[in-house]
Amino acid sequence: MINKRKIILAAIGVLIIAGGFLAFKYGLKQNVSPQKAEIVVWGLFDDSTEMQKIIELYNAVYPETTVNYFKKTYDNYEKELLDALATGRGPDVFLAHNTWLPKHQNKMEPLPGAAMSLREFRDVFVDVAANDFIDQQGRIYSLPVWCDTLALFWNKDFFNEEGLARPPLNWDEFSQDVERLTIKDGNGNVLRSGAALGTARNINRSTDILSLLMLQTGTQMFDRQTNKATFDQAIDRGGQSYSSGEEALRFYTDFASQQKSVYTWNNQKDYSLDAFAEGEAAMIFNYAYNLLTLEAKSPHLNFAVALMPQPANVTTKANYANYWSFVVSKTGSQKQAAWSFLWWLAQKDNAQKYLALFGRPAARRDLIETQKGDSRLGVFAEQALTAKSWYQPDNVAVEQILADMIDEVVLGKATVNTAIQRAAARVNLLAAPVQ
Repeated sequence: MINKRKIILAAIGVLIIAGGFLAFKYGLKQNVSPQKAEIVVWGLFDDSTEMQKIIELYNAVYPETTVNYFKKTYDNYEKELLDALATGRGPDVFLAHNTWLPKHQNKMEPLPGAAMSLREFRDVFVDVAANDFIDQQGRIYSLPVWCDTLALFWNKDFFNEEGLARPPLNWDEFSQDVERLTIKDGNGNVLRSGAALGTARNINRSTDILSLLMLQTGTQMFDRQTNKATFDQAIDRGGQSYSSGEEALRFYTDFASQQKSVYTWNNQKDYSLDAFAEGEAAMIFNYAYNLLTLEAKSPHLNFAVALMPQPANVTTKANYANYWSFVVSKTGSQKQAAWSFLWWLAQKDNAQKYLALFGRPAARRDLIETQKGDSRLGVFAEQALTAKSWYQPDNVAVEQILADMIDEVVLGKATVNTAIQRAAARVNLLAAPVQ
């Protein structure tokens, strides 16, 4: 009898150890228990009919929770969300941009502390996710399913015509290719742009591209200890002071300067996505979510996607992340059920089904391995491993500030040094505590 009891206890011990191993392997130590409840989920990009397929998979396992999904409109989403939360009509789960934690943390409910350790989170998800959705106290606010990154879109026909066998690997090659691909008339007017680069408001995600250039050159964008912008400050490089932020801004705006050999773009050009679709630009930088946009605009466009150029002779790559992830509302009445749904969605098999349905690059490291060979998403998924972002007090306001900074330089209203200092000062006003 005693021996039989020992055997049973030993077997239970083995199961516990095995379960712990599997949980560690997949980074999900303890499930957030589902309960009988009804939750409301707000999204932006996922079609309601398609999202219902994911919800049905969840309900096949957890039928006691009713999930009501609503697709919202991007243009007024943030305002509608804030108004709803303020009046107690907000959703239990909502989609948050990866830069939202600084300004909307007080509206988000963190993951229960026992559910996942920080080490496990970092083992499962790409590094940028920890930067975006873990606060300074170590609280986790989201379990991201996908992570999009900037990549190079290039027109293969134009490259073929100029005898260029491949897209540029670094920014030096990129500048050379721009000069070869740009076509001008006898008066210096640009007939075909080598790339859509140099201005702010007619280039989709122009401020993301500039932010990446700064990050790639070692610029420290924001100091969370002092709560101040630092992208205008010089860094130490080999014992020498180097204004990396200024150099990145100068490099970017040179492509819109008629005095530079790389001049290829100006404020009179069509919007970058349209220019590329219509064969007016040989290269643009964009995200996976715009693949369908370009294919709809120009179904026969012969283009491909390549890795973002990096500075020449660098050993550490840097890419730029721009993505959204579901979070739990702090004011919601069904927090446990809400986290249960997001926990389930973040599991490897479930996340894989979601990504396949909506065509998005993965945020889980193990799923990135499966996407690397994908002809559409492989580049974006691979870059997620080296993706970066930066702390922004208010992402919408920061985007406006950086766009104004670019315009000041391009329009000759300020020097690079003056423009970047003004921009940093404006960001500091956003970050300053309200008196």
